[in-house]
Amino acid sequence: MGGLFSSKKKPVSRVTEQDKAVLKLKQTRDKLKQYQKKIALNQEKERTLAKQCLDQGRKDKALRLLKKKKFQDGLLEKTDGQLDNLEKLVQDIEFAQVEIQVVEGLKGGNEALDALHQIMSLDDVEKIMGDTEDAIAYQREIDDLLAGGVGVQQPDEDELLAELGQILATEVEDQLPDVPVSDMDLPEAPSHELENKSKAQEARTLVAS
Repeated sequence: MGGLFSSKKKPVSRVTEQDKAVLKLKQTRDKLKQYQKKIALNQEKERTLAKQCLDQGRKDKALRLLKKKKFQDGLLEKTDGQLDNLEKLVQDIEFAQVEIQVVEGLKGGNEALDALHQIMSLDDVEKIMGDTEDAIAYQREIDDLLAGGVGVQQPDEDELLAELGQILATEVEDQLPDVPVSDMDLPEAPSHELENKSKAQEARTLVAS
């Protein structure tokens, strides 16, 4: 029983080697910043001591203190350069990690797309479309059989236009007045009769076209 409880698997750590490297670089950066603060405090103290030595007439010691301060100025410049290099290296590693994630995402997307293409290929799509057309044609044949073998015929467009022209012509002719037949002077035709004749002519032209 004790062996069963003691054989638990340890959880897999998600910390990568790159994460460890970044952490170490940041720790080194923090140590350099602490070192810079320490140098800055020492410089301030030595500057105060140098001023006191000058006031006391101890010029040699004041010069030694200023010389030491000058040397520490050089150390500060070097640490500034090291900090810049560390910051740049950390940024490069973190950006490379982001790029790796992007590449892995693209890879996973391509694999998923390939899997979908394997499920539904072009041949499968063409077969489905062909089967659909055959099924539609077959259903139409069934509908014709159920209707007694006589399909619904579409009306002829020319016949419809001819019938429409006859209706228009009949309506216009019904509106025309009777013309008297006599040797006497014929009255002048009203203007609306000419308009009705013109409309009848337009209807016949429309039907002919």
